[in-house]
Amino acid sequence: MLKVLRVLSSSTTKFRSHFCTRDASSMYAYTHITRFSTATQKFSVKGPSSHQVYASFDIFKGKAALSLTPVLPTFTKLESGSLVVDRRGSVMLKFTPAIGERKYDWEKRQMFALSATEVGALISLGSNDSCELFHDPSMKSSNAGQVRKSLSIKPHADGSGYFVSLTVVNNLLKTRESFSVPVMTAEFAVMKTACSFALPHIMGWDRLTNKMPAGGGGGGGGQESKAVPQLLEEWDR
Repeated sequence: MLKVLRVLSSSTTKFRSHFCTRDASSMYAYTHITRFSTATQKFSVKGPSSHQVYASFDIFKGKAALSLTPVLPTFTKLESGSLVVDRRGSVMLKFTPAIGERKYDWEKRQMFALSATEVGALISLGSNDSCELFHDPSMKSSNAGQVRKSLSIKPHADGSGYFVSLTVVNNLLKTRESFSVPVMTAEFAVMKTACSFALPHIMGWDRLTNKMPAGGGGGGGGQESKAVPQLLEEWDR
């Protein structure tokens, strides 16, 4: 038994000596291979394959729910074969009122589409900062102010997060809807990180960096690229 232990001890010492004397390039190669092996694992999708991906970040609270979803821009193909942005993308905020414990009235949801600049305003918010954004579909026309949306982001007094609120005033229907969702610091950190990731995509810059073919994503043949229909228009229910 003692002899076996000595053999194991000797083998372990040799292994440690060999491992510790490997140069930096060998260690890098070993690490690189490990990462490559993990990244090339194949994953399957349950159920039938779909061309559209539904992925949102959802925050459910007692009085309302808030979800964020990126909406990609659509493109039109010119006669030269180049693609040009036809409709800019956005990050869609969707507010849904609660009608009971863990129950929400999805038919009464209201949406607020953040433009690239407005996404920047959200990303740049500090722990004590606040911002307010306004949308009016009839801005710069005689009907301005008849329908108006106001998004407010204000920090909690104790620094534990933010209140994200939406007010929708429709003077034509004489209605006023208000939503307020308390967002914790960790949840808001996810929102900011997700918006930072989505920003170049809603601007269409990923088409430039990835050099996607003209036929990919619905950009070819003069047709617009596909997007989730119910998220394209902020003013739709």
